[in-house]
Amino acid sequence: MRDLLPIASRRDTTRVALRLLIRQPWASAATVLSFVVVGLAGVIAPYALGVIVDVVRDGAERSDLLPPVLAIVIAALVGAVAAVFAVSTLAQAALPALAELREDVLDRALHLESSRLESAGTGDVMARVGDDVRTVTDALDQAVPLLLGSLTAIVFTGGGLFALDWRLGVAGLLALPVYATALTWYLPRSAPIYRGERIAQGERAEALMAGIQGASTLRVFGHESMAVERIEHTSDAARGLALDVYVLLTRFWARMNRAELLGLVFVLTAGFLLVRNDAATVGAATAAALYFHRLFNPIGGVLMVFDDVQSSGASLTRLAGVALLPDVDREVRELDDEPVLEIAGVGHAWEPGVPVLADVDLRIAPGERIALVGATGAGKTTLAAIAAGLVEPTTGEVQLAGRTLAELGSTTVRRHVAVVSQEVHVFTGTLRDNLTLARAAATDDELLDALSRVGADAWLGTLPDGLDTTVGAFGTALTSARAQQVALARVLLHDPVLVVLDEATAEAGSSGARDLEDAALEVTRGRAALVVAHRLTQARTADRVVVLDHGLVVEEGTHDELVEAGGRYATLWRAWSGPSAGRPLR
Repeated sequence: MRDLLPIASRRDTTRVALRLLIRQPWASAATVLSFVVVGLAGVIAPYALGVIVDVVRDGAERSDLLPPVLAIVIAALVGAVAAVFAVSTLAQAALPALAELREDVLDRALHLESSRLESAGTGDVMARVGDDVRTVTDALDQAVPLLLGSLTAIVFTGGGLFALDWRLGVAGLLALPVYATALTWYLPRSAPIYRGERIAQGERAEALMAGIQGASTLRVFGHESMAVERIEHTSDAARGLALDVYVLLTRFWARMNRAELLGLVFVLTAGFLLVRNDAATVGAATAAALYFHRLFNPIGGVLMVFDDVQSSGASLTRLAGVALLPDVDREVRELDDEPVLEIAGVGHAWEPGVPVLADVDLRIAPGERIALVGATGAGKTTLAAIAAGLVEPTTGEVQLAGRTLAELGSTTVRRHVAVVSQEVHVFTGTLRDNLTLARAAATDDELLDALSRVGADAWLGTLPDGLDTTVGAFGTALTSARAQQVALARVLLHDPVLVVLDEATAEAGSSGARDLEDAALEVTRGRAALVVAHRLTQARTADRVVVLDHGLVVEEGTHDELVEAGGRYATLWRAWSGPSAGRPLR
């Protein structure tokens, strides 16, 4: 069952947003001030129009119309300039904050244990750093400026109503319960739907990525329809939630329109009664009606962007949920001169009640090369992952240099333990970039030496620009064997105390197996190594062989000792060295 990454509460999300925004204090302050100016400029025109009504009704001179007309023009110009400035400063404050949040999310995600990422699914992570960031960015470009401008206009317009006459202000307030009822109806119903929509988008992304990555396998077994059905199912779920949002929003609009109608009726009725009793002028009543009518657009603006604001808010909680994950200990601790890896009483179950390892004890001394042998499903890869600190065992513990891997911290473990599996990645960039991932300060001579020691110098000369050749998805494609050699060269540059090779030579094929096995021997020379043996020639060259069967260590010793003992390993060796010699273990 998938275990999605956490989603932050509203309070924690607000705390994260404020923490990021205060790092841009001048831009944030300028944004607030600019929106205040926009709000103040907006209340000038209705008031000036009320003055014009009184001037015309009283039969005053035409020159008396000039001040209110100029006030309208000047307010419009000031408001327009302030609005442009507000959007600009908002971008200066919010976009760097969003970029920093995205970096925090990526940082936390990249430092999560691989098992945690696998349980969450790559789609969940990709949806957060992709769809969720895009949703928040779109909101910053359009929804947030409109929302802030609308809220400012609502506050100052409401103040203008009370400035005209407190009774007119009270009449406008009578509409608030209707607005509040609509909002309290909408908010608790919409937030879960938006959150569910974000999760559904992650599920859809997961299904799409799984279908694309496994396309060749699905075609081989004729299961393309299975992947298509899963994509259709997740897409239907996301589409259904989107439709639910629109239905809910339509019902919300109907309630808001009713509030607008009632509010305008209240204000017009109050204005009529005040004018009839000579308690207010016609101009004041006109200005009051214009003020309340002016609320329609800001309130409508809030409603128009509420869909985006709610959606971006849901996305922001998902981003904050990852950003608030505990930071890893990044201190690299030094180990003893000759650190020993000890696996004591280790057991593991991926599913409760279904153990894949049971009570495994293993000690790897400095410079010792141990081969893990066993049929598929024996628990070799799981044990290798536990030894490398990639998976936490269900029972037992793993110690390196006398301290548990948890005590050392993941940063220290990654510095001193290197893992190479049969699935390696060539990053898009130069060959040099792919190698200096292991040691940023490595010189060209050191890079060339590492490549030579793993046998990559045989093909390095065929690259058009040598170390500066672009490789990967948008450059020169490397075969599986060459990609493995690059991965093994990285290990030499990284210089760990322990190397875990999980069938690292499996992708070479029969023609390249010897070259990769020689490279693996070079990488493990002089350091502790745990090798999941894909071919028994790897076991024959090991200092010690550990045979696993259904999660249990059933034999342990040197190659010669185990062959002579005539047990499980001897049976495997006879099958390997017989007529089908060289065939990989299965």
